[in-house]
Amino acid sequence: MTQHFPTRQLRFFLTAPSPCPYLPDRFERKVFAHLPLTDGPGVNDSLTQMGFRRSQNIAYRPACESCMACVSVRLPVADYVFSRSERRALARNEDIERSVVEAEATMEQFDLLRRYLVTRHVDGGMAEMSWPDYVAMVEDTAVRTHLVEYRIRADDGGPGDLVACALIDLMGDGLSMVYSFYDPEQTRRSLGFFMILDHVAQAGLLGLPHVYLGYWVRGSDKMDYKARFSPIELLRPEGWARVNSREILNASRG
Repeated sequence: MTQHFPTRQLRFFLTAPSPCPYLPDRFERKVFAHLPLTDGPGVNDSLTQMGFRRSQNIAYRPACESCMACVSVRLPVADYVFSRSERRALARNEDIERSVVEAEATMEQFDLLRRYLVTRHVDGGMAEMSWPDYVAMVEDTAVRTHLVEYRIRADDGGPGDLVACALIDLMGDGLSMVYSFYDPEQTRRSLGFFMILDHVAQAGLLGLPHVYLGYWVRGSDKMDYKARFSPIELLRPEGWARVNSREILNASRG
């Protein structure tokens, strides 16, 4: 796919060094640009294919001086065959209904996010996220964005309990999972794992070739889950390349 975007509308900036949230005793820097109000979706598509991620109306990419541990990863949908364990994860959640909703924040979503952060990421950079912060994360966008809500099917036919939610960008060549969160008490369901599998299935139904997962961080235990999906593609200096998931997990541990 030819990459093109109006470079005259983009100015790139470099952040100051700050402690890395993934690897101890390291510092991170990012290069970022503000997405333009005109042709925001097209620009975001091109930048994502080049390894950028979106946060509100900003596209960013790691630019650390002495570390290249962060690697963009995506799943090739057409060749993806669910493993036995993945099929079991889907089956465990057959009683969950998904619904695509507008990118509009609700207090129900925010309450679920707070429970998720307090339990799973109490020391993370988002731990102190406020309601206005969440509204901005969801609604400040110039691209094709939506939310996917996952609810346990209610016996009375009404809306069930919200147990997971994903913020998704619809791109020309796939679905980009911007951020997802879930009920931390529903451990048996493996909801984070399930949401990724569900988006592989949904991308297939839409005829989209990729699901973008953001960054796999070599050496970070909390990010190893991204490398467990197979087949998987990593963005290397020469372009996107398919690799063996076991190979990169072994490299990470070594």
